[in-house]
Amino acid sequence: MDQKEKAAAAIGAVMAYIRSEEEALCLRVAAGAPAAAAAVPPAAVNLWGVSGRQAMMQMRNLMQMKTFHGSKF
Repeated sequence: MDQKEKAAAAIGAVMAYIRSEEEALCLRVAAGAPAAAAAVPPAAVNLWGVSGRQAMMQMRNLMQMKTFHGSKF
C-alpha cells in the first residue's frame, strides 16, 4: 500500500467520523434536545492556582532567556 492510498484511507475515515457526528447532532436536535447541551458541566476555574502557575512559568521563561544572568539573584 503506497502513501497515496494510506492518505486517502485516513482522510476517508476522518470524513466518515465527522459525518456520523453531524448526523447524531441533527438527530438530537430533531428529537427536541437542545443543541448546546453539554454532557459534562464546565469545571470551576481555580484562579489562585492559575495565577500561581502563570507566575512560575513566567519566572522559568525569564531564567531560560538568561534575564538574570550575571546578577546576584
